Amino acid sequence: MPTQNSLRIAPGLLAVLMAASTSNSLASNALASKNDCLGCHAAGTRLVGPAYREVAEKYAGQPDAIATLVKSIRNGSVGKWGDIPMPPHPKLSEADAKRLATWILGGAK
Repeated sequence: MPTQNSLRIAPGLLAVLMAASTSNSLASNALASKNDCLGCHAAGTRLVGPAYREVAEKYAGQPDAIATLVKSIRNGSVGKWGDIPMPPHPKLSEADAKRLATWILGGAK
């Protein structure tokens, strides 16, 4: 059962978590922009490639979703979303590709 003191701390903790989430989201959006992802993808609208929302829906609940997206981001892919291939991004580090994949699966918010 929460004590009166823990209730006072909770709003502060919530603010810290929300700030960290916003910071991570902005960093991931900047990472996507820096690596030309936003030229072909958008959060909710299909451009050349699928909307990030569509990607998140396709891979929802799959335990290997992050690894699958990391592989597609770094190695490129063809045929998953139509005839237009996704170019590879081999210079993108594994960590940055994982950060992008996690952001995309989280709704690119």
